[in-house]
Amino acid sequence: MLGLEIAAADGDRVVIRWRVRPELRQPYGIQHGGVYCAVVETAASVGAAIWLGDRGRVVGVANQTDFLRAVRDGELTAVGTPLHRGRSQQLWQVEIRDEADRLVARGQVRLQNLTSV
Repeated sequence: MLGLEIAAADGDRVVIRWRVRPELRQPYGIQHGGVYCAVVETAASVGAAIWLGDRGRVVGVANQTDFLRAVRDGELTAVGTPLHRGRSQQLWQVEIRDEADRLVARGQVRLQNLTSV
């Protein structure tokens, strides 16, 4: 529904791209903040799951996203990288930039590692 393209993904870095479209804008014509939150959660979850691999699953337990610059159109790119990867939790940071490489949003997601018994 969001039109996300995962351009790269491994346990150390996830890159997601998408275009701002009318159906993804809030009533004032800018990218809806919920889209940023969803992309931040997606990037962190994909990278965290790849890193944990067959040792278990990951679930998000906190998502904190800041909206820094209004965007009305164009392509956005999110890059997620780990800040901490521990036995029970991971913390990932995601930066979202516009086509001019300006930071438009940033977030972080804490994920719980649910390891197999």
